[in-house]
Formats: sequence, C-alpha cells, structure tokens
Amino acid sequence: MRVLFFGAARDAVGQAEVDFVLPGSPTAESAFAQVIKKFPELARFGRSLLFAVNQEYARPDREVHDGDELAVFPPVSGGSSKATDSQPEEPATADVSNNKHDFFELTTNPIDVGSVARRVVLPECGATVTLDGYAREWTHGRRTLYLVYEAYEPMAQRELKRLGAGARERFDIADIGIVHRTGRLEIGETSVVIAVSAPHRRAAFEACEWAIKELKRTVPIWKKEFFEDGEVWVEGEGGKGKG
Repeated sequence: MRVLFFGAARDAVGQAEVDFVLPGSPTAESAFAQVIKKFPELARFGRSLLFAVNQEYARPDREVHDGDELAVFPPVSGGSSKATDSQPEEPATADVSNNKHDFFELTTNPIDVGSVARRVVLPECGATVTLDGYAREWTHGRRTLYLVYEAYEPMAQRELKRLGAGARERFDIADIGIVHRTGRLEIGETSVVIAVSAPHRRAAFEACEWAIKELKRTVPIWKKEFFEDGEVWVEGEGGKGKG
C-alpha cells in the first residue's frame, strides 16, 4: 500500500510518500502504528496526528487492504490539536452535495471574489453572503512575508462536497460555493472564498459562518507562514488558521 505524508508530517519524515507492506489483515489503527514505528520522527505530534484511508478519515477498526492509499498528516490549518477532538469522525454515509449550482474548487490562480459570489445569485434568493479570507501581514505580533497552502487534493474535494451537503442539511439555503487557493500567496491575496445564497439573509449568514469553521476543522489543507526569521506550519490553533 502507499502511504502519503502532508504538511509538517512530510517535513518530519523527509519524504512525501512511501510504499508499505503489512502482514495479515491490518486495521487502520495497527497500520498507522506500524507507520509511526518506522518513522519515529512522527512521535512528536503525539495523539494529534490524523489518518485517512482512501481519502477518508478512518475509524481505528477500519480494515486496510492491498492497494489502499493511506495518508498521515497533522491537524488541518485552524483545526484543534487536542487529542480528544483532533480526528474528525468518519461520516456514516458518503453523501455529498449534488446540487447542480453548488461548486467546490481548488486553484493555484488568484481568486476573483466578485466572480465567485455572482455564481450563486439566483432570482428566487433574497441574499448572498460572501466570506473573503486573505493572507494577513501580522500574526501574534510577527510579520508574515508570504504564505504557502498545501492540500491533499482529492480528499479536500471530497470533504468540501460533504461540507456543502452538511450546510444544506442545517440551513435553508439555495446554493453554496467554495473556492480555495493553494500554492504561494502574497500578503493581501485571497486564500478562500465562501459564497452562500438563500431566500432569507439570516440563513445565508449562518451557513457561511458554519462553513468556514467546518472547513478549518475537516478539510485537509495546511498553511505555512514564512517570516523574516523563519517559517512554520500552522496547525492546531483552534480556528486561527486560514484567513
């Protein structure tokens, strides 16, 4: 099976992927225990390390088979580093947003906020709320020169679609669109746009706020900040990540 590493976990082991052979019928828990045994550098993350099997967060008892893709990564930017809540639960179903107007995209190109917002404007709606998250210059009194975002792209796409389905279940909205940028961003450039349209503005506001919090908690995207005197992956800061 193939094991992928992302963010600070990749830096710790010094490589992006390895081929791994496990005897018997391993579970996700035993498979990742073997990965950590082979790469003791990962021990510094403690119980905050996150695991996925075939681009889904995996329960400990999930069976792992030949040909599966495993991924190891620290909490996503804005996620929690507490052991009790760092591993998002694997969804009970694979339901994703299938509304024809919804969209969930990753791009390395600059994002036009207005263009994203207009894509969810419908005649039957009374409000569109748009969140524009962008690279800020100062973080905890330290000057940031630029940012780099990295994504586990196929899993991020899947989690964004699930996020859209979750927003529809919770709020009376018409459409939702999310565009997230990856790669290098200069200060002031947009990193993520969430646009929600709804018949009434309150639902659009609530859905937009819920979506950005959920994105920071579950979508595998990481942010690295570059300063004048060093660099650091942003992880486990309880909502202080993107934007």
